Amino acid sequence: MRSRRRCAHIIIRPIGVSSGTDALLAILMALGIGRGDAVITTPYTFFATAGCIARVGARPLFADIDRETCNIRPSAIQECIEKTCQPDASGAWKTKNGEKLRAMIPVHLFGLCCEMEALHKIAERYRLVLIEDAAQAIGAEFPFPERTAKAGTMGDAGLFSFYPSKNIGAAGDAGMVVCQDDELAQKLRTFREHGMEPRYFHHFIGGNFRLDEIQAAVLAVKLPHLETWAAARRAAADFYGAELARARLTEKIAVPAEPYRERGLTNHHVYHQYVIRTPMRDALREHLSKREIDTAIYYPLGLHEQKCFAYLGYKKGDFPETERAARETLALPIYPEISRDAQRYVVSAIAEFFS
Repeated sequence: MRSRRRCAHIIIRPIGVSSGTDALLAILMALGIGRGDAVITTPYTFFATAGCIARVGARPLFADIDRETCNIRPSAIQECIEKTCQPDASGAWKTKNGEKLRAMIPVHLFGLCCEMEALHKIAERYRLVLIEDAAQAIGAEFPFPERTAKAGTMGDAGLFSFYPSKNIGAAGDAGMVVCQDDELAQKLRTFREHGMEPRYFHHFIGGNFRLDEIQAAVLAVKLPHLETWAAARRAAADFYGAELARARLTEKIAVPAEPYRERGLTNHHVYHQYVIRTPMRDALREHLSKREIDTAIYYPLGLHEQKCFAYLGYKKGDFPETERAARETLALPIYPEISRDAQRYVVSAIAEFFS
């Protein structure tokens, strides 16, 4: 595959697929990742990220998150590799069970990019494929020293989801893969058609991962509005931050981290969700519900504690920051059209709870 180094001129090859989940599944299949392999990812994400790793027969390895951003922590990835793997004679890193460490999948959670500069260095050091789960972060930017890059375009492959609740949503399920490598792009296009090219001639076992034309038409109409909607979400996030500070609530709750804001980026955060944190999360949520304010918990349980992943051998306490986030995080209402009056009502209800 072509080097993932951050060259000045990058040509991105998009491949429309049937969902964000199928996008990741297709990437893993096209890369030949499966039984006998292991892939590192975060335990604090939507199930599909680790679920796809398991579906192709590979072993998910988890690394804990950063307390401030809730994104996977590069130092935790390093610790995971050094603790659970060792190099063989060829230089490949293998788990104690003999699985070859093939890839890592950072998730740009809630609309904020992971620390991609550090992740690039880890991927190169351990010869790992770098797959970006950008399902929640379309349009988000990361500041490399020499240039600004978009979520999904910084690794060997990236994936997006266009589920209706995303920043750009279709009328139903839809997704996209992006990559820079011509060979991988062509293989993915064939994979989404059952590995078929030409018709009825199958080179490998793929899947039915085609993007429905109706969904594509909906997305084509919405795509030109991406920047405007992202700006509106950021403005709403700024208003929340200012109102929460004015009410002195930032002494009681943590607001979303914005580590790239001062780096001059336009889309330093695209706020798929506006997530606050408090140890009193459940009581606060109940209070807001009584005032007809909808909130959501992303996510109530780390993947390492999910029943379906019990076979991995993890236990409660293995990923303390993930478990803490699962207890404390709460997503407040945010969307491009949210009114300032609605936001003031949310903040006043939070203030009432803490009064």
